[in-house]
Amino acid sequence: MTDARSPPDADFRDPDALLRRAGVRGNPDRDQHFLVDDRVLDRLPEYARETDADLSHVLEIGPGTGALTDRLLAVADEVTAVERDPKLAAFLREEFADEISAGRLTVVEGDALEVALPDFSASVSNLPYGISSEIAFRLLPRGKPLVLMFQTEFGERMAAEVATDDYGRLSVSAQHYADVEVVEPVPREAFSPPPEVRSAVVRTTPREPDYEVDDEAFFLRFVKAVFTQRRKTLRNAIRNTAHISGLDDAAGVVEAIEAGETDLDPDVTSRRAGKIPPATFAALAAVADEYGRNGADRGESDRGETP
Repeated sequence: MTDARSPPDADFRDPDALLRRAGVRGNPDRDQHFLVDDRVLDRLPEYARETDADLSHVLEIGPGTGALTDRLLAVADEVTAVERDPKLAAFLREEFADEISAGRLTVVEGDALEVALPDFSASVSNLPYGISSEIAFRLLPRGKPLVLMFQTEFGERMAAEVATDDYGRLSVSAQHYADVEVVEPVPREAFSPPPEVRSAVVRTTPREPDYEVDDEAFFLRFVKAVFTQRRKTLRNAIRNTAHISGLDDAAGVVEAIEAGETDLDPDVTSRRAGKIPPATFAALAAVADEYGRNGADRGESDRGETP
């Protein structure tokens, strides 16, 4: 683990000056909104430090002109920055030539959804909102601390507790991997250009769930299926979404539960998905696997799908 470098009180590169030197302007059509508020930029690495996260190798997705990269280099031993814009990647290589020569910064040019990611110890990133879900669920299974900028509504759904309005498929899926908390709302004016949506910083702390899942891919797909009909009872939601969950005998699953053939409360099928905690979803998925899938279907779930 990295030694505790000095807190970010150094004379960092000015975000607006970086934009001028790079000769770029944010382009909303390309999901480019550069974070330029020094105070927010200073706090992002600190949210990882507060949890004693291992900052020996920090991954940054979408570094842009490097305002956050500069601050990450102050607290991390090594930073890998993944930038899909060729012009910005070239600028980063020039602007941070000394750090690259010293082996402390690696700039990877490419799409963060496609490039091979390094064996990072934590990620601190101002994500492009258009790929927030895909990136989040590429990173979460790696079991590393994350500090990520999201659209506020997305972050609130990730962190939502059971039986609240925001609780849903995203909540269950994200909290399967980590404790999730919204740590700071970020005003539109912190970005150039200001986005139309509200933003928030989300911190995830990896941990093992308090339940067991034998087939993680099927569990996540089952959760997805049921939440597509969140206004219906589980009895109807399970039966109506077999084409999504991949069940061969959805009716048999419901019948087994209601007949008391499982450890689940038979009345659970009368409840709706928004009232079901993750541990109960895990138990439901196990029953669905046992009573609703042919043996040949097991292990064939789509592992590349995101919530």
